Amino acid sequence: MGEYANVLLEVDSDGIGTVVINRPKALNALNAATVYELDKLFDELATNSDVKVVIITGSGEKSFVAGADIVEMKDMTAIEGRQWGQLAQRVFSKIEDLPKPVIAAVNGYALGGGCELAMACDIRIASEKAKFGQPEVSLGIPPGFGGTQRLARLVGKGRAKELLFTGDMIDAAEAYRIGLANQVVTPEELMDKAKAMAHKIISRATVAVQVCKSAINRGLDVDLNSGIAYEAEVFGLCFATQDQKEGMAAFIEKRKANFIGK
Repeated sequence: MGEYANVLLEVDSDGIGTVVINRPKALNALNAATVYELDKLFDELATNSDVKVVIITGSGEKSFVAGADIVEMKDMTAIEGRQWGQLAQRVFSKIEDLPKPVIAAVNGYALGGGCELAMACDIRIASEKAKFGQPEVSLGIPPGFGGTQRLARLVGKGRAKELLFTGDMIDAAEAYRIGLANQVVTPEELMDKAKAMAHKIISRATVAVQVCKSAINRGLDVDLNSGIAYEAEVFGLCFATQDQKEGMAAFIEKRKANFIGK
């Protein structure tokens, strides 16, 4: 894997790739250099057969990602602002579409671009210390990294508008209540819980998990009939996998399946 200045990657022997946004002095704020590094890193993760599930978290105890780098943004022109938004949107969509599950382990502030990064992940596990919000309207801008779109899809139009229009920050318990966080755990448990979920996912049939992700993501952007038609196609294709044969044989034989990811 490549060398990076603002992100860290650790791949363990079980197939979990842990990505750490590593700018703790800036509360892990996303500057252009960090977004470009994420772009390259996720290209590498997509083709790295040793990585089965990815966990994203932030360095230090205070912040997951506290937003985009305001110092870098404040003097942008309209064209530069659009290009910056398009860059981050493209990278976050790459994370969302990664053919492997991505878990956000939200250890602290997930504000602005940080909340948007967490929403691009498949699952969000939050520390009790986590704070979520889209405060962009207090800076004179709307969210630009996908926040107006993903937040409404996750929590519904009414709650999304309330959070976006007020710029209010919410705690982990409220994020869980409205469906923004999947789980809330103690800070000490956060990475263990994220890794336990990753291990459980890895123990399942790899192709089946991948097509579940693909079907959900594609289905949200089309009408119901088109979505279920796609589901039927990938459902059928999985009957050509060795894991389908193994999974159903193990069920009938009342034993644990030994999936090989093919």
